[in-house]
Amino acid sequence: MRRQFLKAAASAALAPALARAVPAWAAGLPPDVVVVLNSGDATISLIEQSTRRVVQTFPVGKQPHHLMATPDNKLLIVANAVGNDLVFLNPISGQPEGTRAGIEDPYQIGFSPDKKWFLTNCLRLNRVDLYSYQGGRDLQLVKRMPLEALPSHMAFTADSQIAFISLQQTNEVAALHLPTQTLLWTLKVGETPAGVWLTPQDQTLLVGLTGADAVVAVDWRQRRIIKRIVTGKAAHNFRSLADGRHVLVSNRVANTISILDMQALTKVGDITGLKPGPDDMELTADRRWLWTTFRFDRTVGVIDLQSHKLVDVIEVGKSPHGIYFYDRAPFYDNLSPAQQAHVPRAA
Repeated sequence: MRRQFLKAAASAALAPALARAVPAWAAGLPPDVVVVLNSGDATISLIEQSTRRVVQTFPVGKQPHHLMATPDNKLLIVANAVGNDLVFLNPISGQPEGTRAGIEDPYQIGFSPDKKWFLTNCLRLNRVDLYSYQGGRDLQLVKRMPLEALPSHMAFTADSQIAFISLQQTNEVAALHLPTQTLLWTLKVGETPAGVWLTPQDQTLLVGLTGADAVVAVDWRQRRIIKRIVTGKAAHNFRSLADGRHVLVSNRVANTISILDMQALTKVGDITGLKPGPDDMELTADRRWLWTTFRFDRTVGVIDLQSHKLVDVIEVGKSPHGIYFYDRAPFYDNLSPAQQAHVPRAA
């Protein structure tokens, strides 16, 4: 009881602290800033896209790793894994708009495409928490599902029936049936799985192996690996190129980003010359610029996708992880245009 009281008090204290962190000139901030989570510093950096300079940094809570917009795109959710809470930002300006305490260990978060479910992967607690979602900030805990061990990233089928969860310690992927909140199966996939990605029409599940140098392609209906695609050491996370055919995978130790053909299940190129630890990525609406966090370099990079060259590096905080901006290219390839318009993404 005392621990719960202290957690609630700390979360209550965070809201005014966030408000104080916003300077008087915040109203003059540029629209559609880039939001970067500095997980090692417990801060957020806001970067102006046009000038590519940091215009504001403020505290947000312990270990902010991932973030995503609500289904109506009116709020941006920052998940503080050790802070055990969610912080809500304005998705365009990046300014704080409130907190939600009592969300335990939200390392990774995600909404199902039908907007009925909000999931949190509780990495250090070895479980997935399922919340019903009624809109806005209305989250109601439905079930806590133990998963051994270290549930990391997630992906949903387009019909919102199944959530795939990577389990880093057991080298597995788990399939959860959302309507019944049950575990369907687990499958060994390889060393330290992290990012998970569904190709168009949910044809194939791709899994980045951070403990290896490859992405494995899984026929999830038959529960078998059909191909191993060598990308680079510590293959980690995915980002669609928004063309229905190609997806990027960040290789955190190789310091490269690979381009995969989702139809042929082959690597068709690499972006090299990057800073240490490329991780989460975001793509501008015109598909020209790829922004990525460099976890081991305290920087964010901007890549010109015409030349595949790193053209700008911006200093931020320690261990930058999640990255987001409002005006971006479509994230999912396995959804219809109507679904694309209403489903947010996590980074």
